[in-house]
Amino acid sequence: MLTEFLFQVKNATNQIVMNCADIDIITASYAPEGDEEVHATGFNYQNEDEKVTLSFPSTLQKGTGTLKIDFVGELNDKMKGFYRSKYSTPSGDTRYAAVTQFEATDARRAFPCWDEPAIKATFDISLVVPKDRVALSNMNVVERRPYPDDESLVEVKFARSPVMSTYLVAFVVGEYDFVEARSQDGVLVRVYTPVGKAEQGRFALEVAAKTLPFYKDYFNVPYPLPKIDLIAIADFAAGAMENWGLVTYRETALLIDPKNSCSSSRQWVALVVGHELAHQWFGNLVTMEWWTHLWLNEGFASWIEYLCVDHCFPEYDIWTQFVSADYTRAQELDALDNSHPIEVSVGHPSEVDEIFDAISYSKGASVIRMLHDYIGDEDFRKGMNLYLTKFQQRNAATEDLWESLEKASGKPIAAVMNTWTKQMGFPLIYVEAEQQEDDKVLKLVQKKFCASGPYTGEDFPMWMVPISICTSEDPSSAKMQILMDKPELTVVLKDTKPEQWVKLNLGTVGFYRTQYSPAMLESLIPAIKDLSLPPVDRLGLQNDLFSLARAGIISTVEVLKVMEAFVNEPNYTVWSDLSCNLGILATLLSHTDFHEDIQVFIRDVFSPIGERLGWDPKPGEGHLDALLRGLVLGKLGKAGHKATLEEARRRFKEHVEGKHILSADLRSPVYVTVLKHGDSSTLDTMLKLHKQADMQEEKNRIERVLGAISQPELIQKVLTFALSEEVRPQDTVSVIGGVAGGSKQGRKAAWKFVRDNWEELYNRYQGGFLISRLIKLTVDGFANDKMAAEVKAFFESHPAPSAERTVQQCCENILLNAAWLRRDADSIQHFLQQRRAPVGMWGLPCPPSPEDPTSPFSSP
Repeated sequence: MLTEFLFQVKNATNQIVMNCADIDIITASYAPEGDEEVHATGFNYQNEDEKVTLSFPSTLQKGTGTLKIDFVGELNDKMKGFYRSKYSTPSGDTRYAAVTQFEATDARRAFPCWDEPAIKATFDISLVVPKDRVALSNMNVVERRPYPDDESLVEVKFARSPVMSTYLVAFVVGEYDFVEARSQDGVLVRVYTPVGKAEQGRFALEVAAKTLPFYKDYFNVPYPLPKIDLIAIADFAAGAMENWGLVTYRETALLIDPKNSCSSSRQWVALVVGHELAHQWFGNLVTMEWWTHLWLNEGFASWIEYLCVDHCFPEYDIWTQFVSADYTRAQELDALDNSHPIEVSVGHPSEVDEIFDAISYSKGASVIRMLHDYIGDEDFRKGMNLYLTKFQQRNAATEDLWESLEKASGKPIAAVMNTWTKQMGFPLIYVEAEQQEDDKVLKLVQKKFCASGPYTGEDFPMWMVPISICTSEDPSSAKMQILMDKPELTVVLKDTKPEQWVKLNLGTVGFYRTQYSPAMLESLIPAIKDLSLPPVDRLGLQNDLFSLARAGIISTVEVLKVMEAFVNEPNYTVWSDLSCNLGILATLLSHTDFHEDIQVFIRDVFSPIGERLGWDPKPGEGHLDALLRGLVLGKLGKAGHKATLEEARRRFKEHVEGKHILSADLRSPVYVTVLKHGDSSTLDTMLKLHKQADMQEEKNRIERVLGAISQPELIQKVLTFALSEEVRPQDTVSVIGGVAGGSKQGRKAAWKFVRDNWEELYNRYQGGFLISRLIKLTVDGFANDKMAAEVKAFFESHPAPSAERTVQQCCENILLNAAWLRRDADSIQHFLQQRRAPVGMWGLPCPPSPEDPTSPFSSP
């Protein structure tokens, strides 16, 4: 391959240092403008630093010139750099596409370059490709001509790109079909799909064509390229990548089949399309100065994707889902001692890979949501426009964004936000109320929230916290808004009667947790039952309590009692969060001999809503009803609810026999239920369905639930399958993760499998974030100190630099789980077994009958 660089020598030198990895340079020369070219005489590779030094026999003088490098690279199979992606043709032949993935530091694997976000350039790209293949790059094609030396090839030349960073360069060569549309601003939008599946690109095409004008209006800055392509890649490590003008996706993040795609897949595609298109402005047009500011790109796109989906699909109630998907996830990670600040200094490429995590994405998005709420939409948009206009085609740091937003809003943005981005963690606000005649006086205290219990550190980290307070008089609007900028604060709520409840953090927007005094909490419980508290506030209240119990600040039994108050709950997202927390508890209790009792509790909590929903959609139901039905039936089925299990088996049999195909929304719950309570023939049937599936979404759906099988020899079969040719390399992780999350036996087996196959797994994912995900999914559910030591020891002798922080976080989580069990196991067991005991005539549990040896009341 050949690259040419037009650049300026600022100081006379006889060396040029560039980034370069897995590349052999054949020749290199420098030609000053209007002068003789000088050939480099030495190439010194610093492989550790991914650099090469070109040495010249004479000094290169100041001025402009052209550097030409002729080199050979490898079309690798590591899903990074310029790599080969394996796919099957409709007739079943195996072929390869050549695709790129350069973020964060892998453009240097495709061509020698200065591979840093602040070193921007324009790119003129030409590709020589077989003439029956599609060739794409960031820009539109300007010329396609036969290649002189070989008539089976063509040379495809693309227009010059705007000034951009190397990590956003992209090219793809393969076989694809496409669907196209023009946005109302005249931008040509195409979605490229595997051959024969063009129709599966329609949904993403509609979303993209609606989204471009939405962002153009929101930022008041036009999309700067003539076209945008969205393309589905078979082997792809991330969800998607925002290359300017040529966005690459996993097939499951782009393709929707009206018949075989479930509601959650549609929603996922809409969010990912919204996320990547936001980057075309925020990231591509204006790029972070250095990877320390990665959160600006990712946090912002992870917030605005929801704004965009809410615009396109208001019926998704997507902002409530944000709280469950991003906000609580970020708080879970950020409560650990091994978290990190949003802005983190990074040097080596392995450190860059490490920060593509829930802090950069989800905490970043959560603090931007809080900031947007604090500033108000109008001033926020003004500030965004200032920022994008001032820094377009350039680079910016976090401070630059604060400055623009401060200018637009007149509020102390930098002072407030530095407390959220420069220090790790977030506050717990303790609140108590005292009635003084017609007023309520609230006392608020902030302390750092820690997953290990009350904060006892020497220093007292402080946050500037925007706090909103509402009462039962009007649960959906703030009675008072204040900025808490000190450790303690007293506020007076005028005209608030004794019987009125008070709730902090309206809409669960502030990035903090709240601990109410017992009396205040007591008064909020009826508002959960009668649904007078809005859904997002019911969710936030339950999630705060659960995390307080997990941290040992309150007892887990208190939370279980509150969970019973959700009997009338209609909202999908509230159930989803409740389900998630009960899942965490069930995993914890799998280490005890009373784990069946939590399954009984789950069946009791979920069966009333299961009865109400039934199995079949009713007229007038929408997106959220479909999501709720799948969630509830899956939960009941896994927990061994008899009627659900029988119906799932009946429907599964009809599905397999082809008598009555399951709707896409019911497949996951049915599959997981029959596998959880299935045998080797169930597993064989599932593997057969996997082989027959034409759609990647269906293959993934099956791969994710295989781990539910419980017999040891079948668990081994699933793990072996995970590394087979049948599973795409990026999906192996979810199969192993499914086994680890499926059962206690599965957890042990998955951890042993990862250790036994470490070389192969590490070699496959080295450096990428998939290795971190694999580790987290495999070991996070353990709950004894010995396991934490074992995990730590294994990774000391098998280092994975880009997953170092993940390993520390996992060990911390295992120790926290162990402490939680020691603290609360007995009281949880007592509560779960007592609530099952038959009630005597005075409403007290009857004494145990002699033949009930399991009763907590029986004599030892």
